[in-house]
Amino acid sequence: MKLVFAGTPEVAVPALDALIASGRHDVAAVVTRPDAPAGRGRRLVASPVAERAEEAGIEVLKPAKPRDPEFLDRLREIAPDCCPVVAYGALLPRVALDVPAHGWVNLHFSLLPAWRGAAPVQHSIMAGDEITGASTFLIEEGLDSGPVYGTVTEAIRSTDTSGDLLTRLAFAGAGLLAATMDGIEDGTLKAVPQPADGITHAPKVNVEDAHIDWNAPSLRVDRLVRGCTPAPGAWTTFRGERLKLIQVQPVPGRDDLAPGALSVGKNNVYVGTGSYAVELLWVQAQGKKPMRAADWARGVRIGDGESVGA
Repeated sequence: MKLVFAGTPEVAVPALDALIASGRHDVAAVVTRPDAPAGRGRRLVASPVAERAEEAGIEVLKPAKPRDPEFLDRLREIAPDCCPVVAYGALLPRVALDVPAHGWVNLHFSLLPAWRGAAPVQHSIMAGDEITGASTFLIEEGLDSGPVYGTVTEAIRSTDTSGDLLTRLAFAGAGLLAATMDGIEDGTLKAVPQPADGITHAPKVNVEDAHIDWNAPSLRVDRLVRGCTPAPGAWTTFRGERLKLIQVQPVPGRDDLAPGALSVGKNNVYVGTGSYAVELLWVQAQGKKPMRAADWARGVRIGDGESVGA
């Protein structure tokens, strides 16, 4: 088939690579978000998908909005059979959805209908799911509600951050998306409507969502830290300044600390929660680089009775 691939961040690049490498389909163009300011100089930088497409000699389209007439005209000129999508980052209007004969097929990083929305991997970790995966589905105007072509499953490890899990899903999902394109082309794959039950939602996780409540049980604190790493970053406060928590570890059986209370040993830093304590492993103080929590504690000289959080 002739394809127009839509995607923007690094997590979409493995899928683009898989489609290019398959040799079975022609990736005629790539649609991605416009260049965005990045770095200290805030200079405009192309998306990872745009950079990869340009390396491969593929035409890159960067509409400000996918309903822009100029973009729609070019899409009609290309006349793709199907448009595979991975984390494009903009809502597609009906006028665009109608262009390819086989529609726009999205690779979504959950087992639909679970975790529809912008942050499925973060929410699956924060909810304590043991299994997640990726799904390919036909995009409709509803939010991640279209019929599903296929899925792959992935176990969530006890130490997984959202970054770890998303990386694995990006590569597993790339193979799924390529196989979905093959099945659509040869007519062996039909999309199946999602069940009406089991629907959960995964809205974008913002900075306030990542604020740690030390009255919560230690497992919930650990899941929040892992789910918010690398972004937006779980955080608390210490001496009135924000302290980002990069890695913590529950310490079953240690229940002698009040929520938020600090206990510092020679090489360990513990914080009380609503159940048993967690050990801080890696932290990042405001304006500083990430460091081991024990090194941070020695630097700030934590006193008796000090705590984190309000």
